[in-house]
Amino acid sequence: MTPEQMVYFVLAIVGAVGTVYWRWGGVIGKVRDDLAAHKLYVAENYVTKTGLAEQTTQIMKAIDGVADRLDGVNQRLDRVFEQPKTARRAT
Repeated sequence: MTPEQMVYFVLAIVGAVGTVYWRWGGVIGKVRDDLAAHKLYVAENYVTKTGLAEQTTQIMKAIDGVADRLDGVNQRLDRVFEQPKTARRAT
């Protein structure tokens, strides 16, 4: 084998290895992107359902607390307006 053929042979090997590396890099990148998309899908559709249920429970408790306070305010106002008015004395 002549030195010129040896250089071409090495370049061919390096080119083949580089091509394989480049192709596998693309495959790995696609797998990485697909995995990220799947993680996002799982987070949106499965994990947040439990979290949403917990948040809904907390929100409903807060709304009940506000409703109880409003009932208390209404009862106080009713007591104020239900009190009989006393006649004022003229002095």
